[in-house]
Amino acid sequence: MIQVITDVNSYINNLVWGWPALILLGFTGILMTCLTKFFQIGHFGHWIKNTIGAIMGDRDVTKHTKDKSITQFQSLCTALAATVGTGNIVGVAGAIAIGGPGAVFWMWLIAFFGMMTNFSENVLGILYRRKNSEGEWCGGAMYYLKDGLGSRRGCKQIGVILAVLFSCFCLLASFGIGNMSQVNSMVSNINTAFGIPNIVTGIILVIAVGAVVVGGLKRIASFTEKLVPFMVIAYLVGTLIIIGMHIQSIPAVFVSIFKGAFAMKSAAGGVVGAGIMMAMKMGMKRGVFSNEAGLGSSVMVHSNSNVKEPVRQGMWGIFEVFADTIIVCTLTALTILSSGAVDLTTGQLSAEAEAVGSNSLMSYAFSQTFGKPGAWFIALAILLFAYSTVLGWSHYGSKACEYLFGTKSIMVYRVVFVAIVLAGSVVEAQLAWDISDTFNGLMMIPNLIGVLVLSKEVMKCTQNYVDRKIFKKDVKPILSVFPDIQAEHEKAVREGAE
Repeated sequence: MIQVITDVNSYINNLVWGWPALILLGFTGILMTCLTKFFQIGHFGHWIKNTIGAIMGDRDVTKHTKDKSITQFQSLCTALAATVGTGNIVGVAGAIAIGGPGAVFWMWLIAFFGMMTNFSENVLGILYRRKNSEGEWCGGAMYYLKDGLGSRRGCKQIGVILAVLFSCFCLLASFGIGNMSQVNSMVSNINTAFGIPNIVTGIILVIAVGAVVVGGLKRIASFTEKLVPFMVIAYLVGTLIIIGMHIQSIPAVFVSIFKGAFAMKSAAGGVVGAGIMMAMKMGMKRGVFSNEAGLGSSVMVHSNSNVKEPVRQGMWGIFEVFADTIIVCTLTALTILSSGAVDLTTGQLSAEAEAVGSNSLMSYAFSQTFGKPGAWFIALAILLFAYSTVLGWSHYGSKACEYLFGTKSIMVYRVVFVAIVLAGSVVEAQLAWDISDTFNGLMMIPNLIGVLVLSKEVMKCTQNYVDRKIFKKDVKPILSVFPDIQAEHEKAVREGAE
């Protein structure tokens, strides 16, 4: 049975992650970057000021609400909890092991354009969100596919079908990328570092995940806003120490990245052209696996924010990709490449690094500097990263389940999700990652179709925001496609509650 699942998954994976899908992903990011006039560069200071810069000075960003919504900071932390996971450690290491140092360049490139893909998803998420029977905001690709794409002439049924397909893929992906692959990485690293049996760690994780997930979004958001800043800062400090100790090799590391992106053979060997293509494919795949831009996943939690301005939440999407890939993934890559794990002249793993395997390259890098405690640190980092990802993805899966089966199905989903944690602790590692890759790709396709079809709405909404907030023009804000919500938000914006 396992072999049949592996063969079927491999066939589907090759289809959904072939070059056509990757080209679609890149094209969407490039198009949205152009339509928004390179917003991520042209208004860099503005979106930094209104995201990470606003945490300390703007109470609207962090002030908790009494209703069903969450704060902008909580939405970011929950989204980062889902995105900053094993992909930032194990995924980056795997990309370098297979695609060579050049994969890092393509990871950067897909993240640069992915910022505006994620921005666009969040803008559409706020524009098309509505409240459910319990007063909680519901938004995501399924809603802008159904109500946005579906509102186009002759596209009503297409919109409905794509919305259902996206929800089904998201539901299944929550058990893959959001559960089994993360849990598998946790138990494997804990076993390697501390010798604790996988099944024991799995049982403990079932209890730890269940205690938070069953409480719903409010409990998840409250937990992640405390966990995410701590775990990211601790990890970054560790990587910066190692990079600082190998600072003399950093110039050579950057040379190897750019040389590998365009000329060097891949780590797996082969002709130069094949090396470039492998670096490109692995960098793009692992980049998307890490920051999830284009999947339409994080928009489901961003839509729960108490924000009124779609572009304001869109800017948090830009920062999410920036923090995840440009900062965290880059520091992971620099740590691995500067530690001696990779021969910078050939792009191949050293004999010692080859022996430990790609999944343990960060552990190897930290061990080279800190000894055994370094391996313990990475094991704990992966534990926290993966645990937070499981929490974040439990919300995504619950929203997909709600869309398909109604609000009463959410608790059933949460129970099943927690039970799957135990399965993730015993499933074969490679199969868990392969299944995750497949469902990522399946989610991506309908979501990107929706973003492309509704791209002009994102462009108009962005220009409207720029005119009002940056150029101080007196124009009517674009806040929602629904007249009643538009009127409600307009009133709030006039009163200064953005």
